[in-house]
Amino acid sequence: MIFQKLQRADDRYREIEQMMTLPEVVGNNKKYAELIKEYKALEPIIEKFREYKEAEKILRESDEMMRDSDLDGELRELAEEEYKEYKLVCERLTEELKILLMPRDPNDSRNVIVEIRQGAGGEEAALFGADLYRMYTMYATARRFKTEVVSINETELGGLKEISFSVIGDGAYSRFKFESGVHRVQRIPVTESNGRIQTSTVTVAVLPEAEDVEVEVNPADLKFESCKSSGAGGQHINKTESAVRLTHKPTGIVIECDQERSQLQNKEKALKLLYTKLYDMKLRAQEEEIASTRKSQVGSGDRSEKIRTYNYPQSRVTDHRINKTIYSLAGFLNGDIDCIVDDLIAADTAERLKGEQNDN
Repeated sequence: MIFQKLQRADDRYREIEQMMTLPEVVGNNKKYAELIKEYKALEPIIEKFREYKEAEKILRESDEMMRDSDLDGELRELAEEEYKEYKLVCERLTEELKILLMPRDPNDSRNVIVEIRQGAGGEEAALFGADLYRMYTMYATARRFKTEVVSINETELGGLKEISFSVIGDGAYSRFKFESGVHRVQRIPVTESNGRIQTSTVTVAVLPEAEDVEVEVNPADLKFESCKSSGAGGQHINKTESAVRLTHKPTGIVIECDQERSQLQNKEKALKLLYTKLYDMKLRAQEEEIASTRKSQVGSGDRSEKIRTYNYPQSRVTDHRINKTIYSLAGFLNGDIDCIVDDLIAADTAERLKGEQNDN
């Protein structure tokens, strides 16, 4: 069955190549963009499939040589070695192709909205929230993503009661989606005079950014109010009432946006965040149905679920979903988080692959 799918994908790939040379397609920007997107999605699969076919051809030729009764001993030995080598190559490529053929998360290529909120631990939790925000912005920069603050509520000591920011770039959701959950920190707070280690928590939510067309919003259900910026003050405080508070009456969602000088710009950002939150609610309802029959190895993504511990005395970071511990806390907090992100993606892929095989 897998090779029938691959052959159909190869046929479609060749068809798209031909279509993209047609004048009527080249002149249609929307159609051309759709074909380019499909072509790029198929490209890694087809490259791997063609690599497999080349290896399979060598394997078949080696097998034929081994069966040749006129072949002398030395050549037969070389044929046997080549056969063993390419049998392993074909097996490896088959497993890689199975992964490539798995349905992608349709949200993986999207931008995201990340929300960080102070949990248990008072000011210390807020300070760690600021550390996590710094970590994510450094990570985003390393991945060549752009970040923009949507709203922020700071404390007098520079901590964050809460912050919402967007991460913009192709594949942002695929790299950030496993960060949703409770992040626990164990360290001596700067506010602690007795030198005792305190445990505090911060919650992180990662929402795939929605397009307006994906959720329905009745304008009559929206309430806009102008307000002044929240936060600890300072030179960036918004002294005019250009900040916006948006309430969605059916769900009770309240969004404040204060990062732009123009009330219109803040209104647009607040609406975008509302669409994203409503889209996230829709996705979570769908995921709960799936989770009732299959539990992902990397957790449900529930924001009440403790996903990671940052232990300062031991310079230790532990991700509880995959039971992985590293002893390079400083580097991790400086945005070098791929060592865990890559393993989370691999664990999720393995679990989904197992589910696919069980379904078949």
